[in-house]
This record gives sequence, structure tokens and C-alpha cells, in this order.
Amino acid sequence: MEKLFLLLLSCHLAATVKHSLKYFLTSTSGLPNFPEFVGAAMVDDVQIGYCDSSIRTAQPKQAWMRELIKKDPRLGEWYSQKCSVNQQVFRGHMDGLKQRFNQTGGAHILQRMNGCEWDSATGEVVGFNQYGYDGEDFIALDLQTLTWTAPTPQAFITKLRWDTDRARLEFNRNYYIHKCPEQLKKYVECGRSLLLRTDLPSVSLLQRTPSSAVTCHATGFYPDGAMMFWRKDGVEHHEDVDHGEILPNHDGSFQLSVELKLTSVAPGDWSRYDCVVRLSGVKDDILTKLDKAVIRTNQENPPGVVRIVGFVVLLLLLAVIIGLLVRRRIRSGLHHHPGP
Repeated sequence: MEKLFLLLLSCHLAATVKHSLKYFLTSTSGLPNFPEFVGAAMVDDVQIGYCDSSIRTAQPKQAWMRELIKKDPRLGEWYSQKCSVNQQVFRGHMDGLKQRFNQTGGAHILQRMNGCEWDSATGEVVGFNQYGYDGEDFIALDLQTLTWTAPTPQAFITKLRWDTDRARLEFNRNYYIHKCPEQLKKYVECGRSLLLRTDLPSVSLLQRTPSSAVTCHATGFYPDGAMMFWRKDGVEHHEDVDHGEILPNHDGSFQLSVELKLTSVAPGDWSRYDCVVRLSGVKDDILTKLDKAVIRTNQENPPGVVRIVGFVVLLLLLAVIIGLLVRRRIRSGLHHHPGP
């Protein structure tokens, strides 16, 4: 990874709160309609680069990243080389794991994600590096003890081998604690027009049928620090309320919804309820009155309801197909490790 830092342009550090840099690598077996290998780089959960075994070259996904590569093509060449090398490495990993788990067929997926989180307010840095196989944690690096953690018996052989590679362990500690945050800070500053922006949401009231629950849906906001709830007479209301999760949109913004079941709403009390969207860094809440006149039927997806496409959707689709869901905390390194 050290070559990368020589290629990055000089950028001044931006002042904000918390940021993350994550590299996702995914290898599949038994899924002929999908690339054998996929890699992506994410800054603050915004995709900045992508490669797979079909295109065979790294592609920047943001204008500021394209500008970096245009000014110094060696940066793009470095990522493309990493894509090619890791494709071969992961093929070997996958073959070894299928033998170890005594698997002769079927669909399988191997993932790893490495990176770091940096809190600019406190200076705290958290590094992570973990593998997942077929939807389960396989092995993870503990940076505190500088040893590998093996949650399954099949991973114990890998742990014993990797724990003896002291040079690589020290390399990992230096990267995740020092180099990765340095890289992240430069990316944040170079992409500040995108990463440090504040976008207010579009808020809609949705209802499938006149008797079904009313959903307050906010979409298009950025960053993802948001809360959403229903109020009655100005007080937060909890009865018959279901909260959704923050989801990404295809354009890098986010969406969130909260549902209110009408069983708790008397016919004459609609005007006493409102939906509140509270965004981090925004002084005033966004209020939407519960009003029958503005409710939209949910026959079509409103703008922004379609979930993120590209790499993240590919991973989710792969997980559904083979019955897995590898959470975002599955972590690992982009550099070359000995095979599992």
C-alpha cells in the first residue's frame, strides 16, 4: 500500500466528524452469471472505485477521483494491478476453502474488507481486517493483540500460520493505524465537495390502502446521520410506530422511513400528528403534518426508493441467491495474504 501514498496529490485536511475508508473484495464460485471477482473502494460509504474480473481494470466512480487519476495515471495503474493480483489470490483462497470444507459443488462466496475509521473531532482511529466465507465470519485480525481470531474450527489452521508471520502483522498494524487514516484524510479533502456536503431530504407520506399504515418517507439526504419519528401534540409518539433503517440511494444519498399504524389514530385527531426528520448538523427539524390531502398511494416507487445499484446491489443479490448476508463489518486487507 505504501506506493499509493506517493501517488496521492497533496490535499489539505478537512475538518469534520467521522469518516471511513473501506475496500471490499468478493470472490464467487458456482455463479456463472456474475463476475468471479469484484472489488470496490468506499469513502464514507460512497463508492469511489470499482473493478471486476470482466473489465479487468480499476474504474474511478467519482469526478474528483477521476481527476486524481488524470493528473497521475500511476494511481489508476496501481489499483488495476491490485485488482488483477487479488483476483488470482482469491481464486486460490476459494479453492483451498472448498477443499477444507469438503465442498464439491454449489454456490460459494468469499469476502474480505479492510480499512479504517477516523474521528476528526477526537483523533480516534479504528482499523479492521476480516474475512467472511459463505455468510459466516471466517477470520479477523485483532489489532490490539496483533493476532488473528478464528471463530470456526476450519479457520484455526489459517490462524496458526498467519500468527507466525510477524513481519506481515507489523505491516498490518502500521497500515491500519497510520497509513490508512493518512490516505483517508487526503481522500476526504480531495472529495470534500461530495463528502462534506449537506443535502436536505424530500419527504412524502405514503399509504397503500385507506386502512393501511401511513409511511413517512424521507429520501435524498446526506450525510446519513438522521433520525425520524412521529409526534403527537409535539411529543414523540411510540405507540404503533415502526422504524425503518437508513438505506443508500443510487446517487450516494440516503433514505429513511417511519410507519404509523392508524389503529392508534382517532378519526378526528389526524392534525395532532406530524412526522419529524432530524438531520445531524442541521439546526431545524423538517416537519410534515399527517394530512389525508397530501398522502400519496404507494403504487410506484417514489424518487430515491430504489436501493443502491452497482457493487453493493451485486453483493446483496449474490447473498440472497446463496442464502447469505455478510454484514458491512466483514473486514480484511487488500494486500496479498497467504491463502486460508
